[in-house]
Amino acid sequence: MSDNPTFLTREGLAKLEEELDYLKSSKRKEVAERIKIAVSYGDLSENSEYDAAKDEQAFVESRIVQLEKMMRNVRIIEPGSEDRSSVSIGSTVKLKEVPDGDVETYQIVGTTESDPLEGKISNESPLGASLIGRQVGDRINVNTPGGQLEFEIIEIG
Repeated sequence: MSDNPTFLTREGLAKLEEELDYLKSSKRKEVAERIKIAVSYGDLSENSEYDAAKDEQAFVESRIVQLEKMMRNVRIIEPGSEDRSSVSIGSTVKLKEVPDGDVETYQIVGTTESDPLEGKISNESPLGASLIGRQVGDRINVNTPGGQLEFEIIEIG
């Protein structure tokens, strides 16, 4: 993972802090206990419980390092504080699909927090990247797995 900034809303930061706290305070202890129990079974060379617990321990420790590094490079997105004349990270954008007129609303967030089902798209996704810097009335074309789509920006919030 690079030293690039991690863009998060306050809610996203709280979720990461909660996950990190859980991993450090509870999950580490659970995994250590599983390893201790597996060691008590004897021969470690053919002990699948021990192997699984060690794999889980490696995953937990790796995730802790990843979260700590992300949190060192956090940039908080304050929705509504940015200039609303153009789309930026943190903007909520209302789009009209051209030509059928379907209206969709998305919040532009960092990759860590993206969740398209919740209407949060990454600034690095094809749609998110196409929107950055654009203004109300602009039309954008986006290549998607289903083909090229055209949108018109009808509101920035």
